[in-house]
Formats: sequence, C-alpha cells, structure tokens
Amino acid sequence: MTVAGPGIDERASAAPLRIGIDLGGTKIEAIAIDGRGTQRARLRRPTPQGDYEATLDTIAALVAEIESDPSLAPLGPARVGVGTPGAFSSVTGRLKNANSTCLNGRALAADLEARLARPLRFANDANCFALSEARDGAAEGARVVFGVILGTGVGGGIVVDGRVLEGRNAIAGEWGHNPLPLMDERDGPRPDCYCGRAGCVETWLSGPALAADHLRTTGQALSAQAVAAGAVARDTGCADTLERYCGRAARALAGVINLLDPDVIVLGGGLSNIDRLYERIPELWGPHVFSDRVDTLLVRNRHGDSSGVRGAAWLWPAQG
Repeated sequence: MTVAGPGIDERASAAPLRIGIDLGGTKIEAIAIDGRGTQRARLRRPTPQGDYEATLDTIAALVAEIESDPSLAPLGPARVGVGTPGAFSSVTGRLKNANSTCLNGRALAADLEARLARPLRFANDANCFALSEARDGAAEGARVVFGVILGTGVGGGIVVDGRVLEGRNAIAGEWGHNPLPLMDERDGPRPDCYCGRAGCVETWLSGPALAADHLRTTGQALSAQAVAAGAVARDTGCADTLERYCGRAARALAGVINLLDPDVIVLGGGLSNIDRLYERIPELWGPHVFSDRVDTLLVRNRHGDSSGVRGAAWLWPAQG
C-alpha cells in the first residue's frame, strides 16, 4: 500500500487504465481514466450503510465491472486509487477519523488489496479533491493549493507542487476539527461533533450546521440550499444566516492562510455552489489575516462532484 501519490506524467498516451474510487458516506463512485486523463467510464452505487463487508464488495464489483468492459480490455488490469474519509493510522495501519464510523479501526487498505489482488494507493477524500483541482482544475498551475469540502461534513486537503501533503500523522489539512476561531458564539451553543469535541469548524460550516443555525435563530426548518436561495430572494432571516456563515468561514479560512499561505483555496461540496461565498468571504477575512493585504484566491471547483474521484485516479502517475 502507498498512501498519497507521486507526481504525475501527463505526457503518457499508451498507459494502463487508472481507476479512482470515491468512498463517500452515501455513494461509492468509480471513474476510469486513460494515460491522457480522458474519462473512459464512470459508475455509482449507494454506500451500504454501516456494513463494512458490503462496502468492500461494492468497491470490488465496481472495479470488476469497469475492467470487464470490452472497449477497455486492451489497456489491461487497472491501477486503482481510493479516496477515503479519515486517514490511516501510522501505528496500526487501520482507518481513523472517518465520519463513516463503520470504517474506523478497520484494515481497509489490506482488505481491499486482498479483494482486488493488487497494490492500491489511498488518500483522504479531501486530499483527492485538492489534487484533482490542482492537477487540471480551478487551481491548475498554482504551487500551493488548499482544497475545501463544504458538504455533509467539512474537510480540507493540501497539494504542494503537484503532490498531496499527508503530514507526519496523516492529518494535514484537517481544519474541520479545529475550533472555530474568535468565536462570537462562545457564550451560546457549541454544537457537539462526532469526533468528541464541541464547537469544531465542521459543526458551524457543514450544510447541516448552516441549516441548524437557521433553525435556532428563526425557527424555520430549511435546508442549506433553501437558505441560500432565500438569501438571493432577499428574505431577511435567510440573508442574516448566510452572512453569519460567511463570517465564520472567513475566520476559519483566515487561520489556514496564516498557517499555510496558499496561492489558491478551492471550494467543493454542495455549499460551494453558493455564489455569495466567493464575494463575501474574501471581503471578511482580511482583519483576521496577519498581512497588510490578502492576495489568496478563493475559487469554485472546476470538476464538480467528480473532482474527488478524479483525484483518486490521479494518485497513480500515467506510467506508474
């Protein structure tokens, strides 16, 4: 098993097929790309909830279905990269910190390699997202990229010079489980997080967190997307909720800028489709960044919900 991938040789034309697997909480997606990075196949299956063995079976079935496609047979057995929630423990080799809790403590890498009878490459799903966007997405050409997933949870990944930065403890980029800085909310509710802490960035900036904040403040039970739509329609309560969200995101991302100073921050996940974020967050983060000006770019992802699975495939170089 290799955790994180090396640099990428995009010049390869005739090379083994690469399959990326995105192991999500609600879906498992597989994508196949050839040596030029062209998509050749894409499949999705529901994630078996709380069932580890069925999850392994689903991944193996997706790989088998792609490899059985007659049009792909000349490319031979595929190299497979897997984007997972959480990370692998350097002590046990087992998965940790996954919000799909049935995976925690499991020898996912060894078990999948046994099922597929080949070496695999693994990276955190947010790292895969960041790699995809740094490789040929919204941050193409940038040296230091911070990729952010704002969805059911909150994740982050770092790519430097085209390589995923894993970190000594395999947790580089895990900003979602730091406390929200400079909390105006410190005298109010501090939502509990599945990680066992309270007041994590994830509990303020995920989609469910935005909806929960709106419910606490207005008594209206609306989804994050409905709140964003209401703000566009000039509903005062929705606009206020979205403004609080932008302020919290600005403070949280300012901490990332102070520590990492990335060239580009790319947003992914369902909340990345909210146009207001790209205008308002950069207007708000300046006072919290230790610099006379902030040139960091905040951009929307290019590859949408395919970005993470594409990054998993890019864990293998075109000729590797």
